[in-house]
Formats: sequence, C-alpha cells, structure tokens
Amino acid sequence: MPTLPMFPLNSVVFPGLSVPLHIFEDRYRALVHHLLRIKDPAERLFATVAIREGYEVGDHGAQSLFRVGVSVQVTDIEAHPDGTFDIVGIGRERLRLEGIDSSGPFPQAGVTMLPEPQVAVPQETLDRARATFTAYRAALVAIDGDPYDGTLPRDPEYLSWTLSAAAPLPMMERQTLLESLDAERRLEQVTLLLRDELRAMNVIPSLPASQVARTRWSPN
Repeated sequence: MPTLPMFPLNSVVFPGLSVPLHIFEDRYRALVHHLLRIKDPAERLFATVAIREGYEVGDHGAQSLFRVGVSVQVTDIEAHPDGTFDIVGIGRERLRLEGIDSSGPFPQAGVTMLPEPQVAVPQETLDRARATFTAYRAALVAIDGDPYDGTLPRDPEYLSWTLSAAAPLPMMERQTLLESLDAERRLEQVTLLLRDELRAMNVIPSLPASQVARTRWSPN
C-alpha cells in the first residue's frame, strides 16, 4: 500500500486547487523538512483529508477524519528564521485514507489512489452547470462584487473541479462533491447545490446562504 506524509485540514481540497499553508507546529515542520530532502519537485507530495471533528493543530488534533481526500504537490516553500514555513501546494489526485501511522516525527498515511473515471459528459449537463454558475456569480456581483477571476475551463473534468472549488458551500456538500463518482455526476450535483444557494439568497439577499451557518476557525 502506498504511503504519503499526512496533513489533515479544516477544509476540503479539490484536484487543481491551490492550497497556501502556514506551517508552525513541530510535526508539520518535520513534514516540510522531509519534503525538502526530496530532489524531484514532482515527488514532494503529502496526503490531506478534511477533518470531520477536531482541529488541524494542538495536542488533541483531529478527532475524526473523512476517508476521501487528495494528494497535494508542494510547489513553493518559503522558510522563515523562526523555523516556520509558508508553503503552497496544488491538489492532484483523489485518494482514500486507509490508515494513519503517528509513531514517527510526522504522520504517515496509507492510501489507495482513486483515478478519475473518464466519462462523456452530455453537452446539456455542461451548459446547465455553466449557466447556473453564471447566474450565481451575477448574484454575488450584485451583493458584494465579483470574487472570481478568469473564465471557466472547457474540459468537463476541470470544469467540475473548478465549480466545486469556487462554490462557497458548507463542508459536507464540498465533501460530497469530492467523493462524487465522475465529472458528470459532480456537475449535476454542483448545479443542484448552486440552485439551492440561489433560492436561499432570494430569501436572505445580504450574503451567500451557506455563509449564514458557516463558522470559521483559525489555529493561529
């Protein structure tokens, strides 16, 4: 079974998503030192899954983890004089967490990789997803300006991950999208979720509906 260094997070990471992290806890500083010893940048990988209950750092740490996450390739590492790091990673391939070994200087995860199935997504599904996101984006612009840059990708798989990452949905919905079987199913799901957001925003027009119940926590 393949193993990867493990860094659970309080968020769902999608393939293609940029992940900036500030590293200050000893075990994750050891993880970064391990990655720095790997000569090939393409092999500087760690596994991450979202934390169902608990925290990213501290003595108690994560109490419960989701099973499906992604591998993250670290593309930039900035070391600071106090021994901390700022790193940037990119989500790569989905994986299923099979177990964690915490006996070493940093956690190691046994994982099974989950390649994305290649499916032919109907044009109607693509058009509906694009149109729904465009309507959602327009609603956000009317409230608080446009939070998104650039244009949507044409490739169905990339489009499904882009819309999943861009939609400010609660963690459970984001995890559901990450675990979705393929791009077609994911686009159908994110379209329905965004339509629900649009309907709720018509009732509470001051901010995206998912933010009404969302709380944020920072370990710093």
